[in-house]
Amino acid sequence: MLRGVDLDLPAHALIRIEGANGTGKSTLLRLLAGIDAPTEGRITGRRRRTAYVPERFPAALPFTAAGYLVHLGRIHGLRTAEATGRAQDWLARFGAADHARTPLAELSKGTSQKVAVAQALLAEPDLLVLDEAWTGLDTAARDELDRAVAERVMAGATVVFVDHDPRRLAGAVDATHRVEGRGLVPVIVREAAHGTGPRVRIVVTGAPGAALPAGLPGAPVQEPGPDGTLRLTVAAVHSDALLRALLAARPPWHIGQLSAAEAPGTGPAPRTGPTEPAEKTEHIEPAETR
Repeated sequence: MLRGVDLDLPAHALIRIEGANGTGKSTLLRLLAGIDAPTEGRITGRRRRTAYVPERFPAALPFTAAGYLVHLGRIHGLRTAEATGRAQDWLARFGAADHARTPLAELSKGTSQKVAVAQALLAEPDLLVLDEAWTGLDTAARDELDRAVAERVMAGATVVFVDHDPRRLAGAVDATHRVEGRGLVPVIVREAAHGTGPRVRIVVTGAPGAALPAGLPGAPVQEPGPDGTLRLTVAAVHSDALLRALLAARPPWHIGQLSAAEAPGTGPAPRTGPTEPAEKTEHIEPAETR
């Protein structure tokens, strides 16, 4: 049972939920996903397109892997052709394209988990709720899910997740809350770019007089470099998306160097670039649930 839960879900945010086993983390995530309703209190704000990856995927459903994804895509309002295309793309991204026609009941645990994650991502949700979604995935698929999470946050979504690995998405998390007792305790709230996890430094050069595009993924820290270059430091999980944004800019930015950045606190504080304030789109007022 949870009591007195008070949680904001702003756009462009990655939120981690921590807590010991049995404290109510999964209950909280089910409330956020709209699967369960609080017995007291209420969830306010605009209801967004929401996708959820449960801790245990019901693999005995009467579908093939691709058929299940297309079915879920249709439920989310996608046309059949669009849902089919996205299903193929996500199965390929997670290395499960060869199992598209395999019945769910015949999939291995790891491949079933890839399908569970794919069904949540293909609808491009505004609120993505992940309950131990990395469990059972191979290394390549875990890395792909990290990238997919960064893409959703960059696109303006809110991602809320639970994972047993404390290093999961380290340096990219905007807020951490711990389920303690029967309530929710904020642990840390900060900008992802200033985190303590792995970071990447990218040295770029733009056309004369060119300004960096607004709203770059990961809100990179900016430092002027020698010879007109600019050094951007960002959480590693956002680096791929940042590179794509720089190359897609008009005119594009030239990527000169890519390297691991120093750990925070080992040098002078860098200057940050302008960032847009997060949009508050949903809020959970104090609630009680059993």
